[in-house]
Amino acid sequence: MRFTTARLCGGEALMAISADDLDLNMEEASGRLAGMGFRIKQKDDMMITMDWREMETTIYPQGKVMFFPLKDRSLCIRYATEILEYLI
Repeated sequence: MRFTTARLCGGEALMAISADDLDLNMEEASGRLAGMGFRIKQKDDMMITMDWREMETTIYPQGKVMFFPLKDRSLCIRYATEILEYLI
């Protein structure tokens, strides 16, 4: 997978933005994540928020994944790839 990254929240968060528009089914994605033992904090048609590796992680249907707190761009891409591989 290919990504660009964006710094958010004054540099305390990073978002990995998939080069491909994935159009994830959020209901199906939240079910898969919950089935793997992830605690879903919030979900709707526009995002899923969960705790992952001691970070608040938000997944968007377009294949964007935001991590808070995280400052390392290479980890951001690695983690986003790992999560999205569960979902696609």
